[in-house]
Order: sequence, then C-alpha cells, then structure tokens
Amino acid sequence: MGNTKELPTVISFCSGYGGIERGLELAGVEHRVIAYVEIEAFAIANLVAKMESGQLDAAPIWTDLKTFPAHLFRGTVDIITGGYPCQPFSAAGKRQGADDPRHLWPYIRQHIETIRPDRCFFENVYGHVSLGLSTVVSDLEEEGYRTEWGIFSAREVGAPHQRKRVYILGNSKHHGSSSSEIRRGASSTSNNDKARKKEAIQSKGAGQSSCSTDIQGGQYVADSSSARSQTWLPGQEYRKEGDAGKPNNSCNKQIGGQRCGEWSTEPRVGRVVDGCADRVDRIRLLGNAVVPQTAAKAWKILGERNE
Repeated sequence: MGNTKELPTVISFCSGYGGIERGLELAGVEHRVIAYVEIEAFAIANLVAKMESGQLDAAPIWTDLKTFPAHLFRGTVDIITGGYPCQPFSAAGKRQGADDPRHLWPYIRQHIETIRPDRCFFENVYGHVSLGLSTVVSDLEEEGYRTEWGIFSAREVGAPHQRKRVYILGNSKHHGSSSSEIRRGASSTSNNDKARKKEAIQSKGAGQSSCSTDIQGGQYVADSSSARSQTWLPGQEYRKEGDAGKPNNSCNKQIGGQRCGEWSTEPRVGRVVDGCADRVDRIRLLGNAVVPQTAAKAWKILGERNE
C-alpha cells in the first residue's frame, strides 16, 4: 500500500482470508506480509482481490505448504503465523492426529527450523488441547522458542457466538540471541520437562480451559430469561435485559478496536438459494477463518506472559 517504512516481516501459513494478520493489526503490530501459503482456490482469489484493491500489500501466494521454499526466506522473517488444518484434532472429525493426511504441523516445524523467525503465532481448534498441542509446544521449545498458549473465544471480544480456539505464541528472544543465531537443539528442555509439560497440557484440556480466568478477566453470566447468554467484561456493570429498560453496555474497555456491546452480527443467510454469489465458498471461508479480534487479544495476552 505504498508504505516505505521498514516493518516487521510476516510469512502467513494456511492464510485463509488473512484473519491472524488482521488480528496483528488490531493489536497494534504494524507489519508487512512477504508471502502467503494457501491451498483453497476461493481463499486465494479473495487475497488477490484484496491486493488488487490495495487492501493488502502485494505478496506471492504459494499453494502447497509441503513444497514451500523456506530456504529463500532464512534470516528475513520476523513472524510466522498460521492456522494450520484443524481436521486432525477437531471433535467434529475422526481425530486421527498425526495419522491424518491433512496433518501439516511437521512441515511447519521444518520451515520454522529453516527460516528462524523471531516469533511464531498459531491458531487451532479447542480439541487440539487434548490431541497434538503437547507436541507443538515441545517442538517449539526444542527449536529454541519460549512458548505460551491459551484458550480464547470470540464471545470474550463481544461476539454473540462462542468459537473457542487455542492460540500459541513462541518467542526466540528469551534464549539470548536472535532467531537467525539459534540452531536446532538450542533449548535446554529435558525429556522430563517435556513429559511434565505434556501431562499438564492434557490435564488442562480434560477440564477447564487453561486460562479461563486469566484471559477473560471476567466471567460468563447466563441469563435464563434471554434468548442468549450475556458476557460480562471488566469495566462493565452487568444488567439483565429488562432491568431499567435495556442492558448496560457502558464498557470502558476496547478490544480489537471495538467497544464491548457494539459487535455487529452478520446478516442472516438462509439455507436456500438467496442470490448471494459464491455463497458456499464464502461460508466455507468464514467457517475456517480466524476472528481477528480474538487473535488480537491472544497476541496481547500471550505476549505479556512471554516477556
């Protein structure tokens, strides 16, 4: 978009519509995406359209993560982002984990090892906590990244739906050198440490979310007389619908540039043909997408823990 300022560089894996990168913007992280990797044709067309309209800077798009030429980007990337496929871990599927042909984490790890970014920021479904997350965390630690993770939901940032997702942030700077100086095996994590980490992750996944209090800073308040639950956030005096005529949305806090209580819901899309062009493709794109406001909150909170 004509910006000549030197900005942190980003490579976006499994980009979708660019929701994680939009989340970085909402979190105040100016950056420049230098490459996208996305296999879905409609998602690619959407990214290209945004580039042509000037909403995104022009950048190459690769369609196959497995053959991505990571060596070309070694030492030039500050952040790698990605919402790698959830099908191996999702409760809606067969949960085959590493046996699922759509399991791409091993390739992402190889690319991280080759590129050596300063930070890595990933997203996946809640089911990842009990299947596969311990491997991702220990892999990042072995590659020299101090790693934090947590469960965040769209409702926490004011959306009317839940959509819990796990976010993972790895930072290489805690090991006393920049990412370009880190080599495989730089982490001091022992096998016993990794075993304890895996056990802790699995035990957290079996019950409450790992950061239910830390991340939300509040709690969900169910209103049995309402058609949906209400969300309480810090700075907001909660009142049921009907109390003094209407709910109190006087929240002093902004999340992702949006005040609580001001989330605009999507227009209704019927289950029959309604004249909406590319309706199935759009729904698929949104269904696989990241809520940018959630990504922004995850980046801020996990970043604070990782300092």
